[in-house]
Parts: sequence; C-alpha cells; structure tokens
Amino acid sequence: MALAFSVKVVLGSIAFAIFWVLAVFPAVPFLPVGRTAGSLLGAVLMVLFRVVTPDQAYAAIDLPILGLLFGTMVVSVYLERADIFKYLGKLLSWKSKGAKDLICRICLISAISSAVFTNDTTCVILTEFVLKIARQHNLPPHPFLLALASSANIGSAATPIGNPQNLVIAVQSKISFGDFLIGILPAMLVGVLVNVLLLLCMYWRLLSAQKDEEDATGEVVAEDDVISHRFSPATMSHFPSLNSQEWNSRLESMNVQSSPNGNGSTAHPDSLRNRVISADQNEIQRVPDALSAQPSEEKENLSTRWKRRFWKFCVYFVTVGMLISLLMGLNMSWTAITAALALVVLDFEDARPCLEKVSYMLLIFFCGMFITVEGFNKTGIPSSLWDLMEPYAKINHVSGIAVLAIVILVLSNLASNVPTVLLLGGRVAASAAAISASDGKKAWLILAWVSTVAGNLSLLGSAANLIVCEQARRTPHLAYTLSFWKHIKFGVPSTLIVTAIGLTLIR
Repeated sequence: MALAFSVKVVLGSIAFAIFWVLAVFPAVPFLPVGRTAGSLLGAVLMVLFRVVTPDQAYAAIDLPILGLLFGTMVVSVYLERADIFKYLGKLLSWKSKGAKDLICRICLISAISSAVFTNDTTCVILTEFVLKIARQHNLPPHPFLLALASSANIGSAATPIGNPQNLVIAVQSKISFGDFLIGILPAMLVGVLVNVLLLLCMYWRLLSAQKDEEDATGEVVAEDDVISHRFSPATMSHFPSLNSQEWNSRLESMNVQSSPNGNGSTAHPDSLRNRVISADQNEIQRVPDALSAQPSEEKENLSTRWKRRFWKFCVYFVTVGMLISLLMGLNMSWTAITAALALVVLDFEDARPCLEKVSYMLLIFFCGMFITVEGFNKTGIPSSLWDLMEPYAKINHVSGIAVLAIVILVLSNLASNVPTVLLLGGRVAASAAAISASDGKKAWLILAWVSTVAGNLSLLGSAANLIVCEQARRTPHLAYTLSFWKHIKFGVPSTLIVTAIGLTLIR
C-alpha cells in the first residue's frame, strides 16, 4: 500500500503515537489515563481525524477474537473456584527436595498451566504461592519469581489460548488448535528446559548458599492446609462426667455457700445432694437434644461436600471437553463460549459474581487497539516499512529468519506484542505464502513464538512480568520488589537463547 496523502499520514501517526505511549507507559505524567482509555482515545482520534470511517472502525473489531478471549476468561474463573490453582500451588511444595527442585517445579507447572489457562491468569494465581514457598525456605525470592514469569511466557506460546497474541494469530491464520500445538510444542518444551538450565547456572551459588537454612525449615506447609485442619470450637464441645472427688468438692462448696434456714441451722447434706443431682439431671437431659442434632448436621455437611466434589468434577470435565473440541478443529471462539455457558448453567447460581471477574477492561482495550491499528495501516506506513525489509526477511533462508526474528523481538518490546502481531501478521504470512503454502503457516508460528518469548526480555515486555512484579510487591507480610535490572540481567540472555533454539524446532 502506497503512502496516503500527507495529512492522513500525519494525523494517523499522531493518533497511533498517543496510543503507543499510553499502552507502554499507562501512568505517563501528562495523561495518566491508563492503557484501556489510551486504546479508546487512539481509536476515537482515528475516526475524528478521518483516517478511518465509523463503519470501517466497527468492521475492524474482530469479534471471534473477543469471543474466544471472553470464553477462556470465564472458564478460568470457574476453574479458580474449583480450586485447580490451589492444587497447582500445593504441587510446588509437595515433597520438595530443595531450592533447585523448586525452580524446576515452578518452571514446569507455570509453563503447562499457562498453555491451558493463559500466562496472565497463571501469574496472578501462583505468584503468592511462589513467594510464600521462597520465604518459608528462607530463600531469595527473585530467582523463583523470574522462573514463574519467564516460564509462563514460554509455555503460553504452545497453544492459541495461551496468550492474547496467539488468539489473534490463530483466528487470522485459521490454523487449527492441533496444528498450532504440534508446530510449537517441541520448541516450548526445549525452551522451558533451557530456561531452567539458565536459571540454575545463573543462581546456583545463591540457591546453594541457602541449603542449610532450607534443610532446617523442612517441608513447606501451605497456610491453606493449616487453616483447613483447625478444629472449630463448636465441634470440640463435650460434657465431662463428674467423678467422686468432684462430687464431694461441689457438695462442700454448696455447704459453704448455702444460707442458714429459719432455725439458724444449715440445710441437711442429703437435701444438698438431691439438689445437685436434680441440677445435673437437667443438664444431662439437654445432652440428647444436642447429640441428636449432630447426626443431621453431619449428614448435611456430607451432602454438601459431595455436591461440591461433583461440581468440581463437572468443571474439570467441561474444561477437558473444551480442550478436546479445540484439538478436533471446532470453531475456537464458539467452543470457548459454549464451555463458559455450560459452566454457568451447571453452577445453578446467579452468574454475576463470576462474570464480574472477567477482565472487561482487556476486551475494551482490544476493541480500541483493533481500530487504532487499522487506522495506522490505512496510512500506508507499515506497508512501506515492510516493503523495505521484506527482501531480507525471507523465511526460506536462515539469515531471513534471523532478520525477521530480530524485527519481531524489537517491535514486541517497543510497541507490545499484540500490536506487533496485528501490524506484521498478514504481511509476513503473505510474503512467506508466496514461497510455499507451508511457509505461510510457518511464518505465523514463528511470529507466535518470537512475539511471545520476546516478553521475557525486560520487565515491561509482557503483562505477565508486570503481574508477577505487582503481585509480589503487594503480597501482605511477604512483599518483595522485583527490580527492572534484576529482571533484565536474566531476561536478555534467556530471551535470545530460548528464541534462537526454538526457531530451529518450529515445524
């Protein structure tokens, strides 16, 4: 596409620049409105500046992507209610054999969880677990937080539902869930392994130095486990019998406390004994009533527990069914929405509390971003830049793949990964498809792999990194600040090595 006339180019560039600044720096001092408002502002400016018409703006919104994103978020909410992430957290500490074992577990569980439940959800749920485990073992938290965030990004690259940019790629490329998984899974598995080795190499001495304290601490017991095993005072109540000594002591105390009768003499001991017996008989009569109520309460609690277990089974069953349907090649967005509504119906309660947990701000952000990127494409600038780069980015040569990977890596960290995919996706795939149909598919998978792993380069590279950082900083009593430099010290070598090795394995 040739460059549009100069006024549209300038105004469209201004609108996109405003969107970019607010997307990358949501708390910028001169306009601290956040990413979502910045996305809408960019979209509105594209329409006001007449870069796109209102009809073109509406048409730019990709409903299948929004539907798939909404469906997967609802499923994740119900999985959280079904304690799936609690179980994943327990797996991190179950029969742990030391700091290095914890690093390996965190990387593996984080990667697998992110491939199924998205990287952002995984990081939101598991950050506190990881921080708690590190503190209880008297270990420095940052290697474990880096393991969580970096492995979540790498693992999310394996499936279309792992992260937002993969959703975009899967819908636009029409690559089936199974083909997507098979194409990137080898790169993901090797990438996680390499990431573990890099973490162990960089922090071996730091983790080994804490071994004595770790051994003294012993196996981690999660706070939830402790709370779940506390006895309620109500269930521990009982009625102790009185032995002969207690009888005598009670009689003596009543003799002392009894008032004289009208003749000035005290009451007869036999009458006191009768009064005590009468009082205790009344107390004992109340015992059967309390005991008779206990079986019904226990029966009700047992019934509630079984209903809870059956509901959890239904949630897991529907989720597995959704994954199988996706692997079979059914429409991804409608499959996710159907699974979400099935869980709403099976819950048999008002769905408002669960639906309120869906990130509608993210959905609105996507709507604004679709319009903004469409407007920027209308200016012709992305096409002109790609025309200059295309001869050097042919994916049928190693050098071309390297150039393309570098461009995606840089743009993903400058403009964020989802806008990069929207800007480059169609052009890269069309250029590769001109060579062969298989190269067109491979180009999409390369874009998915590099744009996702690129998020590990710096703390600002992906939302998952920022989530881990913020969650760790705000965790009560366990707060820890993961600095930009601590992250980039590991992020740069990890990103470059994992990306390069993964590119050789994508099919």
